[in-house]
Amino acid sequence: MTLAEFNSLPPAQAESVLMDCCGSSRWAAGVASQRPYADIEALRKAADSIWWKLDRAGWLEAFSHHPQIGDKPAGGSDSARKWAVGEQSGARAATDDVKARLARANRAYFEKFGYIYIICATGKTAEGMLAILNQRLQNDPPSEISIAAEQQRLITRIRLDKLFAAGG
Repeated sequence: MTLAEFNSLPPAQAESVLMDCCGSSRWAAGVASQRPYADIEALRKAADSIWWKLDRAGWLEAFSHHPQIGDKPAGGSDSARKWAVGEQSGARAATDDVKARLARANRAYFEKFGYIYIICATGKTAEGMLAILNQRLQNDPPSEISIAAEQQRLITRIRLDKLFAAGG
């Protein structure tokens, strides 16, 4: 998709496209409402600004649109599922032992924080994601929500770049 095509979409369609990048409906509505964008960098800046103005509920909504690390994506568009599979390719290549430890740590994380473990998985191995997960389990809830929100912001940035990669 080109930026010009995105800028000309009806609001509901623009929001739908943005939901593939970040599952927060308030974020998608906010980014869509600020169109037209002069360039991709302006869109990135708006996306970041709107993200950091969301409250915990907006962040949790975005997190809820992700599969747990190691799980296959179930919902979303074909693009969103394809992106999630690619982002988590390191987890799929893990040994059964690492997958089992990752599943246990994912459960412990959810029990402690009340939402799934969010990490920008692109380029990371399952072992690396597991080590980071175990480190993050030591965080207090206020610190961890900020870390998880930053990880979601990074994921969103990558997905926005993918969305506009083919069309400039």
